[in-house]
Amino acid sequence: MAFTSFLGRLLFASVFILSAYQEFNEFGVDGGPALKTLKPKFEVFTSHAHSHAGIHVPEIEVKQLVTAAIVAKGIGGILFIFGSSLGAYLLLLHQIIATPILYDFYNYDAEEREFNKLFIKFTQNMALFGALLFFIGMKNSIPKRHHKKKVLKTKTY
Repeated sequence: MAFTSFLGRLLFASVFILSAYQEFNEFGVDGGPALKTLKPKFEVFTSHAHSHAGIHVPEIEVKQLVTAAIVAKGIGGILFIFGSSLGAYLLLLHQIIATPILYDFYNYDAEEREFNKLFIKFTQNMALFGALLFFIGMKNSIPKRHHKKKVLKTKTY
């Protein structure tokens, strides 16, 4: 059972680790394709947050956001493989920030082709989000083992 659990965590985390590795290799001086994709979507997200919810998103350098995403996915994925809750929380944080920004299906009409692509990716990421919540819930529901001190019996002669 322990090996199966480890293998499942390894396969799950490989999605994040391989993604972080690819983004790291493509990062370069200009931030790579991840920055080019994220920058306009982040600007649309911040304008929507301000106009619809009245939330003022502070000025954030998008290149630093991409760097933070790479670090969160890489470190979170590696820690998750070894069963760390911290790794799961890092991946959860990444998912909660990146999913609504990158997969903004809500900005498209339902008949548009882009809507379907983004909606499918959004629901896939929500499934990953749910799996991380499940892992954290299961990890917290398992009672901690308390090692009892072995009571030595006195010998009577």
